[in-house]
Amino acid sequence: MKLYYIPGACSLSPHIVLHEIGAAFKTERVDGKTHKTETGADYYQVHGKGYVPALALESGDVLTEGPAIVQYLADNSGRKDLSPAQGSVERARLQAHLNFVGTELHKSFSPLFKPDSTEDEKTAARKKVNLRLDDVESELSDGRRFFLGDAFSVADPYLFTVANWAHFTGLGLGERPNLKAYLARMAERPSVKAAMKAEGLLKDAA
Repeated sequence: MKLYYIPGACSLSPHIVLHEIGAAFKTERVDGKTHKTETGADYYQVHGKGYVPALALESGDVLTEGPAIVQYLADNSGRKDLSPAQGSVERARLQAHLNFVGTELHKSFSPLFKPDSTEDEKTAARKKVNLRLDDVESELSDGRRFFLGDAFSVADPYLFTVANWAHFTGLGLGERPNLKAYLARMAERPSVKAAMKAEGLLKDAA
């Protein structure tokens, strides 16, 4: 397998999962401005929409969209702890959490990363992000260790990746002790450290 990624982007989520399951994989960095990969290839030839992540399989198939990729990896990892059984209520909750991060939190950050966003657009984005971060803080307030409960799942790398954008956009996490503690726990996970180090985001990771 080969993961196409941009450091710190949403592609960090499947990168973490690949390390979590101990998969054999390669990575290829993508320049988000030129859409060229580190080998000089045209990324549009890999993923027609031009954004990361993309996961190229040995079969020649290319998977796109982070939530779909992490679900595929969980289902084919041989591990039962990363995703609840298909058809179960717990599986539906996992899908709900992945969709929440993708549609409500991830996309809310978009204007804060675009250089042509107006100040009004950025202000509206900050308001929306704060509302969604409040939702996460509330969900974590019952003492759960991970996003779905007490067990790590493939929803956690996605939430970890996107929630951390609050730091990179200058928004910060504010008074959200449960979310801060959650992110700190996730940051200590070996798979998280390995993926972040590989992307140049954590220089001193073991």
